[in-house]
Amino acid sequence: MTTDLWQELTTTALLGTDRRPLPAGPDPLPVDRSDPATALLDLAAVATVRRRAGALADPAVPVPAAAAPDPRPEPSPSAARQLAVLLSGHGPHGGGHGTANLGELLPQWLTAARGHGYRAPAAAVPALLDAARARSELRPDVVALTGPLGRWLAERNQEWKYVGRTVTEELAPEPDERLWQEGLFAERVGLISRLRGSDPAAALTLLESTWATERAEDRLLFLDALHEGLSLADEAFLEAALADRSKNVRATAAELLSTLPGSALATRMAGRARAAVRPELTAGADAHRLAVRPPVECDAGMQRDGIAPKSPTGRGQRAWWFGEVLAAAPLALWTDDTGLTPDQLLLLPVTEEEADDWREDLHEAWARAAVRQQDADWARALLGPPPRPATTLARRAGRDRAKPRPAGQNGRATSATRAAQATGVPSRLLGVLPEEERAAWTAAFIETHGLGEAFQLLGACATPWTPPLSTAVVAALERAAASGSYPWSHSGVLGMTERALSPATAPAVAALAAAATPNSAWADTLTRLAETLRFRAAMLDELTTP
Repeated sequence: MTTDLWQELTTTALLGTDRRPLPAGPDPLPVDRSDPATALLDLAAVATVRRRAGALADPAVPVPAAAAPDPRPEPSPSAARQLAVLLSGHGPHGGGHGTANLGELLPQWLTAARGHGYRAPAAAVPALLDAARARSELRPDVVALTGPLGRWLAERNQEWKYVGRTVTEELAPEPDERLWQEGLFAERVGLISRLRGSDPAAALTLLESTWATERAEDRLLFLDALHEGLSLADEAFLEAALADRSKNVRATAAELLSTLPGSALATRMAGRARAAVRPELTAGADAHRLAVRPPVECDAGMQRDGIAPKSPTGRGQRAWWFGEVLAAAPLALWTDDTGLTPDQLLLLPVTEEEADDWREDLHEAWARAAVRQQDADWARALLGPPPRPATTLARRAGRDRAKPRPAGQNGRATSATRAAQATGVPSRLLGVLPEEERAAWTAAFIETHGLGEAFQLLGACATPWTPPLSTAVVAALERAAASGSYPWSHSGVLGMTERALSPATAPAVAALAAAATPNSAWADTLTRLAETLRFRAAMLDELTTP
């Protein structure tokens, strides 16, 4: 069949057989032309078959070279089956394994397998690459586990192109000019973040090369990446950023500089802090009180060092300036100037001006400084000893918030409002302490106060939770179930338990479920938690077993 005949058939179909006669069909083929429309379709069918039969094959495509070998072992078949179950889950509420909630266990499988030096099962690599395409937080682990095979497949599928731009510890990051110039923003931030762990100077060089052309919101996130590997070598760059046109960039640069006790900004803030808080001495005695005189203005120097002239929090101006200065000043100046420990300084009476109570502001600013400077001694002093039933969190933190009072002459909020604003301060202080100490403090808090206020504190603890902390959480769940409350009032903590509770507590949780009212909300919730813990225990055991 010629091309001309195919074109005639196409034209006739477009115009209609009532306006254009049928072309002569290929011979010999008996076509019933009594119905022109049917005959046209018969001719087109024969023409299509002949065209396909006469087509020439395309040149053979060269077989690509195989992926580079991966010497790492695959996990056991049982572990691979568990991975398949996790990858086939139906949304955040699991699926595929009884009542267990498996939605958040995939990251733990990936991290554990990577930690044990495994490579991903070959059959699971495409599904893993798809999962990481949808969930960017999985990408470092997935790229590391899929290894050469994952990179080989990604070169042939545009949907997985993120693999070539994801830097992992196994692939030592290098100053990649092309990725820095052409990569997506998240990829560029990732490159800077990982370079800061291995070559901080190279990361800073890349950042300086395009800093002037970056958008303000991007400059802000790039500065956040400098927390890793921060040193005085970054001071000149950060000092220049204090003159940035974005106030948020200026504030972040100032915060970074304040974490460097030897920086010029820290020295300037120390001078302002000494003017705002003066230890008063008596003859032959150590400091016995702190005289507070907050700044009366926010001068140009303070503004250049990242302090906004107007409070963005609704607090009074002087209270805002005071807190920003104290939070940015080196904590060592107080212990060095007075010879007192953080515990002793927190007990000193505060002499206030204008009948205002600045003690709360002082201690809150010190708490922010302890978090910023990662000072465990100050964090420990501000938190106080692990709580007991006779104490409250506010008193342990050195701030008596039990009796709200009206705002003072400087427009500062009441104690109750300030307590709400300070939500999360204890959890941030906890994050400064060693992991075991964090867990012990949180366990004591839960034993005393239950789970109602423990969400942020638990979030500051390393996972999996230690046995004492896990035991305290299970005991608190038992009390909550017995109190008549509903599980969804503790949904945040319950979600964390599925990921962080020690798997060894599964029998205790199952016993609670059995003791609960049959078919009740608590029975269902605890049964599901026990099943999730059992699956997690089996999952981790399979990855540990050679």
